[in-house]
Amino acid sequence: MVCNLDAAREAHTKLKGIALRTPAIRLSCDSSHEVFLKLENLQPIGSFKIRGAANAMLRAPRERIARGVLTASAGNMAQGVAWCARLLGVPATVVTPDTAPETKLRAVERLGGRIIKVPFEEWWRTFETRAFPGVDATFIHAFDDADVMAGNGTIGLELMEDLPELDAIVVPWGGGGLACGIAAVVKALKPSVRVYAAESETGAPLTASLAAGKPVVVDYRPSFVDGIASKTVFPGMLELAKQLLDGTIVVKLEDAAAAIRLVAERARVICEGAAGCAVAAAVSRQAGRGRTVAIVSGGNIDLKKFCELCGSC
Repeated sequence: MVCNLDAAREAHTKLKGIALRTPAIRLSCDSSHEVFLKLENLQPIGSFKIRGAANAMLRAPRERIARGVLTASAGNMAQGVAWCARLLGVPATVVTPDTAPETKLRAVERLGGRIIKVPFEEWWRTFETRAFPGVDATFIHAFDDADVMAGNGTIGLELMEDLPELDAIVVPWGGGGLACGIAAVVKALKPSVRVYAAESETGAPLTASLAAGKPVVVDYRPSFVDGIASKTVFPGMLELAKQLLDGTIVVKLEDAAAAIRLVAERARVICEGAAGCAVAAAVSRQAGRGRTVAIVSGGNIDLKKFCELCGSC
């Protein structure tokens, strides 16, 4: 079940003092339409994930999470859960794929989280089973959870207050919790706003699944776009995408890299690969020529990789 407007408003109240109200700034780019950046990279953990993690954990009965929390994540949700667990004084365990970037894993460890690194298939199975053998803890799902989506939906509330005349929003699609959470709120407040999911060419299961009318498995290859590309979609998230989204935009790696350089040069902002996909899609005008917002979902990119991407300009 997706969040609703009331749930997002309640989440916005709960998140005061935890998640920042991030700015939406105009990007100076060579385009005939206005592009804005919603800077979720400025959150305490460098990612929007703190919103959903905090809302889910604050809404859970204290006795449920006292024994600890568990999540599956390639990095950003892991940091969100670990950050909130430290705040609440409970242990956090994170199951990560063996392809997860070390910079994100080190951040989890700094926050006190315990990491269990497994092959990609076992990691994805943890999403499906919402448990991991030998770990007795409350599972906090990275995307397929109404409370997590309500936390993410607070971004939509802020956008509609700060940019009420916006025409389109481009959101990176990983599991769908960010895109569907934002879309549910924005569509309730202004149905004419178009919301698109940005995917990477290294793994674009939503695009393929929408075309097939059912979840399908696609080829996936690891890259610097580590926050979104995957092999398939959850059936429930696919149904929400059908109801809430206006389409998908698949971004080439070279275009994502160019967007990362553009944002660094023009806005002096570091964004990670997933965010680069959203920016590239917004600048390309594939979301339309009106006032368009790209969700800069995070800035947790390995600095060596960032320098490598920027050094090719």
